[in-house]
Amino acid sequence: MPMTAHAKAQLQIHFCVLLWGFTAILGKLITLPALPLVWWRMLLVVVALAVLPSVWRGLRAMPARLIWAYAGIGALVSLHWLTFYGAIKLANASVAATCIALAPAFTAVIEPWLARRPFSARELAFGVAVLPGVALVVGGVPDDMRLGVLVGAISALLVALFGSLNKRLVEHGDPLTVTALELGAGTLLLTALAPLMPLIFPVFAGPLLIVPSLSDGAYLLALSLLCTLLPFALSLVALRHLSAYGVQLVTNLEPVYAILLAIPLLGEQRELTPLFYAGVAIILAAVFLHPLLERRKRGAPVQHPEVLGTSEAKQLVD
Repeated sequence: MPMTAHAKAQLQIHFCVLLWGFTAILGKLITLPALPLVWWRMLLVVVALAVLPSVWRGLRAMPARLIWAYAGIGALVSLHWLTFYGAIKLANASVAATCIALAPAFTAVIEPWLARRPFSARELAFGVAVLPGVALVVGGVPDDMRLGVLVGAISALLVALFGSLNKRLVEHGDPLTVTALELGAGTLLLTALAPLMPLIFPVFAGPLLIVPSLSDGAYLLALSLLCTLLPFALSLVALRHLSAYGVQLVTNLEPVYAILLAIPLLGEQRELTPLFYAGVAIILAAVFLHPLLERRKRGAPVQHPEVLGTSEAKQLVD
């Protein structure tokens, strides 16, 4: 019996989210500090996109005002990735992935402010519902990882900011062009920050132009091409056949995949207590509850992916 287009799209989006789950694992395996790791990842994606004529056509057709707007969002994207991989280095992949699950809660508070619409009591309640989980996560990690939890929470806040901004602008540019522009701007920002990073946050600092080792180079290529551009292309196809509600439920699995992958690949369960996993369960329950409460939007068309190359699965749909 041939597979239907909807079933095929479901498999594709699950595969995309699985690949996004690997980004945290690769971030732990790469021995580079957070700054050069993110700089190389962004640069490799930009170089890959720069060979596409459609990207340049889209850039030439884009008004200067919009270029600057996307460049500003790209600055937030670079800081998100810097803090995300910084959280992995300061703690581990499971902690960083859990912190990113806080992004929808931050979005529930930030997006109404950016969109200049009234706050929803339901969305505010959703944001408050994750707080007990956060408390358990903090209590369930060793003391030397708690800075990683804070940095990971900042990363989730940045996801909420640039995801909400992208939602306002997503219809105004080709997704590949926007991704190249945002990551290009982010690469330039990190290049400018590199000399200051030893003074600002020395644990993130590292030389940019040093050639990565053979293993780091292979992991960086996998991170940039297999975990960024490949799922980007697959998701563009899959989103044509899926509802916003269905996609949101699947993309919420990203931290689950990351944590499950970290157990056999990195053995991180030995570093964390049952309190951590209890907190994860509360946070994920709240994250999954949100699209269930918004199920009335199920028939709404899926938006363009909000620059999937810059945000993995986060903020995929309205």
